[in-house]
Amino acid sequence: MRLLIVEDDPQLNQQIAAQMQGSGFACDTSHDGREGLYLGQEFNYDLAIIDLGLPELDGISLIRQLREQQRNFPILILTARDAWQDKVEGLEAGGDDYLTKPFHPEELRARAQALLRRSHGLAQSKLQFGPIAMDTDAKSVQVNGRTVELTGYEYNTLLQLALNNGKTLSKAQLTEHLYAQDFDRDSNTIEVFVGRLRKKLDPDGSINPISTLRGLGYRFNLTPDHPAPKP
Repeated sequence: MRLLIVEDDPQLNQQIAAQMQGSGFACDTSHDGREGLYLGQEFNYDLAIIDLGLPELDGISLIRQLREQQRNFPILILTARDAWQDKVEGLEAGGDDYLTKPFHPEELRARAQALLRRSHGLAQSKLQFGPIAMDTDAKSVQVNGRTVELTGYEYNTLLQLALNNGKTLSKAQLTEHLYAQDFDRDSNTIEVFVGRLRKKLDPDGSINPISTLRGLGYRFNLTPDHPAPKP
């Protein structure tokens, strides 16, 4: 999962990035609204965390412009303002939730996780795809009740594929969600991750959770046991 953090306080920006990276997220950071807008336009994020009191371009304008350009990733607003009008304005501009400073790091993580689940139509952190069970909070995976040890990148690759089950994701799409902007990327590593996942999840070839579509990418074949209701 890849996050955009737009916060002008360098210390808080770094703290949020460190916390979210510790939870397995790849993070791009910005300290002003103009750069935040550029990053939000250029890259496909899973979530953005945006402060309202930004230099160059304020947070409300940043959120509004992202939504006008059809950037539909969930946005968690950070604000030091207590006035309810400011919070309402942020939500009406296109934010999905807000958190008032100062906040507890665990609340930030919990709200971010909840927004990510909601954006994929999921009501809880525990997902079941046939014999494969995933807990997005604990970042754990089991197959037929047996715990499978995955690296962070393997887990995030599996999560991206599972949340988009039935859809074909290219190497470029997977890479964009797995790595931060300044990471030296090699799309061939996706082949390695998928190969490892197949061996760990399906050593005897009985489940076939991931298909390769030559020249197109990869598709997760299993459907959720309890799909989200259609809106």
